[in-house]
Amino acid sequence: MSIFRRRPKLPADKRPPLTSEERVLAWAALAGEQVVVATNRGLWLPGGFLGWHEIHKATWSGRELHVTPAVVAEERPGYDVLVDGPVTGYLLLEPGELPDHVRTRVTRSVAYTSHHPLPPNGGVRVVARRVSGVDGLSWSVRYDARTATDAEPVVEATDQLVASAREATAPPA
Repeated sequence: MSIFRRRPKLPADKRPPLTSEERVLAWAALAGEQVVVATNRGLWLPGGFLGWHEIHKATWSGRELHVTPAVVAEERPGYDVLVDGPVTGYLLLEPGELPDHVRTRVTRSVAYTSHHPLPPNGGVRVVARRVSGVDGLSWSVRYDARTATDAEPVVEATDQLVASAREATAPPA
């Protein structure tokens, strides 16, 4: 007899439409009939799917999982400009290992991150993330609140920062 209580399998009628390369890592029931499911590719939520690289922040209060998606505000050559999407909260009835899997997978998706000040009073974070099932890195930036994101000197400085980061992280030839 095992002293560990095994988590029941995800019921077939609650299983999201997984791809052939996707496998369930953990799941938790919400109030009602809905579930949150973590897979090797991302997080299945009642509102849809977010890849690990698409989650800007996930916090766990001990009862609720709050997820902040990253939304593309602008596409630039070689990188995207991201902003926070609306935060959604999920009251997990029996969270099991789901919060740990979410934290681990979101953190592991970040391959590079660096913050840089930008004149006159702003800044930018340059980020490279791993996308499950895709070779290479996905590059993005997130500007500080007071940064003039469309100002030509800011765009030029950001382009240079991303190019330098890409060069520094490129595998040796």
